[in-house]
Amino acid sequence: MRTKYFLLVTLLVFVLLLSACGTAAAQPRTLNVSGNGTVSLTPDIAYIYVGVHTDDPDLANAVNKNNTQAQALVDALIKAGVDGKDIQTSNFSVYTNNNGGFDKATGQTVANGTFYSVDNTVYVTIRALNKLGSLLSTVVGAGANSINSISFDVADKTAAMAQARQKAMTNANNLATELAKTAGVKLGEIQSVTYSDNSPMPYYGMGGGGASAPNASVPIQPGQTQISVTVSVTYYLK
Repeated sequence: MRTKYFLLVTLLVFVLLLSACGTAAAQPRTLNVSGNGTVSLTPDIAYIYVGVHTDDPDLANAVNKNNTQAQALVDALIKAGVDGKDIQTSNFSVYTNNNGGFDKATGQTVANGTFYSVDNTVYVTIRALNKLGSLLSTVVGAGANSINSISFDVADKTAAMAQARQKAMTNANNLATELAKTAGVKLGEIQSVTYSDNSPMPYYGMGGGGASAPNASVPIQPGQTQISVTVSVTYYLK
């Protein structure tokens, strides 16, 4: 009886081993590669944060002065040709500053220098880059004393993105062909494709007071921006 049981167990183990070998043999061989494609573009649109910062010992005066300056800034932007829909308030804040110092004798902050600060910042889309320099001069003349994070972009990147993806796929295919040839195997059909894109934008920053307008347009160099695509491609091997 024991002999029959032992033979049955041995037979089952042998069948399982054959099944495992068959499963392993059935798994296809694959080759995974990555390809990159980059396209350089000349920007045709800019985004900029422009604002007014106001300080005053009296809160009401600080807010009123800031409101007047901020409205003058918006009016100047519209007069310069910026569409109202391209001007969006991004920040309005009121906070207290204390400039009185610290009294070592009492361990308290001296409040005789207290004043209030008000900030109003708008996010502006500029669609005519050839006017950007003169526009910056205009807003400074209108009272803007906070200008920063000027970034450049391309309004329509559809064609450029398609070109970058094509370049990435060609790059991946060339690499896969080279590796397969070196390994002595042949490429089969594509099993899967995934991709990611990246569009870094150069920026030009400004800041500080602007009590009076410059004599000439602010020199601006948009440079170029790049669109980069990375693909991951898996090929079957014959």
